[in-house]
Amino acid sequence: MNLSSLLPWDLRRRRLARSVADGPLRRFYEVPFASPRADWRSLEYLALDLETTGTDPRAEEIVSAGWVVLRGTSIDLSTATRRLVRTSKAMPERSAVIHSITDDEALAGESLLAVLEDLLGQLQGRVLIAHYAATEFGFVDAACRRCFGAGLLVPTVDTLTLAHRSCVRQGREPVRGDLRLGALRERYNLPAYASHDALVDAIAAAELFLAQMEELAGAGPVPLRAFLAPQ
Repeated sequence: MNLSSLLPWDLRRRRLARSVADGPLRRFYEVPFASPRADWRSLEYLALDLETTGTDPRAEEIVSAGWVVLRGTSIDLSTATRRLVRTSKAMPERSAVIHSITDDEALAGESLLAVLEDLLGQLQGRVLIAHYAATEFGFVDAACRRCFGAGLLVPTVDTLTLAHRSCVRQGREPVRGDLRLGALRERYNLPAYASHDALVDAIAAAELFLAQMEELAGAGPVPLRAFLAPQ
């Protein structure tokens, strides 16, 4: 275990703010994190989804990023953003089939640095939301290491983990497919959306999070630390 992971979140943030080189990542760390003791309704979040060329953040690339801001229990659709990222190599056929982004579109995308700088600006002081957050966190962390020489630390909520915990509380083990984003949305009577578009999936994860928190919290307060993913 990394001993630094046992330190309070904001202490770890302050250490990174002093050690990271000047630039977008340092500016991100200079803004205090959301308090883990704060009620979840009082906080702001950024739901994020990425489309990538593969599953390994060390070897594959981000193709597109979609995000939207949540303010407490409301999704601010005026913040909805979808960005294409220029890749350094040809798009694998399997990836292109999944997310429908062609080589020409990828080549016309923005630089990873530009998209990452804007993403970090939007994440400042907010909590990251993603479905199977290991993917989004892993790729953004790898991108930060490549672009800025240091990794990512950010309070994170994984809607897949919340769903698994819900199953455990109900005394059942999920079967294959139960924890997919579309299946969970159906369970909560949320509308069906087409998948594999970064912005659509980010909005889908944001809506799922709100439905999950309504089930978990009801009308009472629930502190952020009660459902944060470890990091």
